[in-house]
Amino acid sequence: MTTANIATGAYLVAALLFILSLAGLSKHESARRGVVFGIFGMTIAVAATLSLTTRSATDLAVVFIIIPIVIGAGIGLWRAKVVEMTGMPELIALLHSFVGLAAVLVGWNGFIQTNARPVAHTSEATTLLQIHHAEVFIGVFIGAVTFTGSIVAYLKLSGKMNSKPLMLPGKNILNLSALVVFAGLTAWFVIEPQMWLLVSVTVVALALGWHLVASIGGGDMPVVVSMLNSYSGWAAAASGFLLSNDLLIITGALVGSSGAYLSYIMCKAMNRSFISVIAGGFGVTTKANTDEDLGDHREVAVHDVAERLTNASSVVITPGYGMAVAQAQYPVAELVRKLRERNINVRFGIHPVAGRLPGHMNVLLAEAKVPYDVVLEMDEINDDLAETDVVLVIGANDTVNPAAAEDPASPIAGMPVLRVWEANEVIVFKRSMATGYAGVQNPLFFRENSRMLFGDAKDNVVEIVNSLS
Repeated sequence: MTTANIATGAYLVAALLFILSLAGLSKHESARRGVVFGIFGMTIAVAATLSLTTRSATDLAVVFIIIPIVIGAGIGLWRAKVVEMTGMPELIALLHSFVGLAAVLVGWNGFIQTNARPVAHTSEATTLLQIHHAEVFIGVFIGAVTFTGSIVAYLKLSGKMNSKPLMLPGKNILNLSALVVFAGLTAWFVIEPQMWLLVSVTVVALALGWHLVASIGGGDMPVVVSMLNSYSGWAAAASGFLLSNDLLIITGALVGSSGAYLSYIMCKAMNRSFISVIAGGFGVTTKANTDEDLGDHREVAVHDVAERLTNASSVVITPGYGMAVAQAQYPVAELVRKLRERNINVRFGIHPVAGRLPGHMNVLLAEAKVPYDVVLEMDEINDDLAETDVVLVIGANDTVNPAAAEDPASPIAGMPVLRVWEANEVIVFKRSMATGYAGVQNPLFFRENSRMLFGDAKDNVVEIVNSLS
């Protein structure tokens, strides 16, 4: 059996492991197993690719292949070890940019290598060459859009760039014009491939990727990260065609399709138009009035919260990104244990886009050993909130904003939210009265049945637990 046949078989096994990995990651109980499948699949894929590459390479070339792999693996292991869960969204966005950059470099290399080789002047050879040029052009375009788009997402998520949408005059026309230019340049490049055309499409794609994501408001960043994940998959698939690597094509297609479907599901959960979000339509038709006078808020002390919880028969906790920042998931898990010991019905309400990454809150709670059966999705808990004695809003803002349901002029109007205000009493854990990531004022803070508990969420929950003890 030849090395090529062995590698093909290994690719098939790796592809199956990747599919099993995606299936495992769809549920909390099997998520760890899904990650293990993915690790084994990637290990097999890298080993098979190295066996094919090193077969015809010189010893020096093999060394130059191994060294970057070792360096990259070392950096990846280090970052995975030190990154906090709060930094995971921006880290993932940054990793997507690497995939996009790799696709651009593969595309450029594919064009340069093709130009350096003589080609037979037959109709069949010409047709194959034109297909190759189309692959190069499309791969570079998708990769460049992914590269700069992911960098902007990283800057927004990490707070290094304003989360408000960029409002350039005629922004939709600019985006459409870029797509038209891309289509025209592609046709030109297929007929008459020239270096300046490849340079032009790279520049256009880099600008389009930057503008697309910069035009999207902070409230839609979870969808953007998911969409960029899809883009990176298609970029990888395009690289697979250029490199004649079947596994890269399969893996890219899996990532691209699953990322696109996840983005669609999230948009549906937020009552948003999928096309509108990826075109930067969120938060641009209306303007949030953060200076509007909604009345006075009411504060509450830690011991009062503990007393209210002790007297309650049902409690719902709705976490948000603030809980992740404060690393309050562990004392929250202890609070749940204390309340359940008192036979108080405690459950969690998780909004589909709570945090800044799909599943962010679920991972945090699972990390703190919160029982899976008390962690419910928004649709599962919303109808029960009216019968709930106390709701604890820990670090959430936009996902519990009644303006989404009651104010047609709000930038988040129509977005399904957790209807916490229907509960008998709401305790909001916040550091200040500042608006959320979407920059929209929250009328919940001024409701008659709402009380504000200011300070660090972790410290406050620890004090509540101590009071209950």
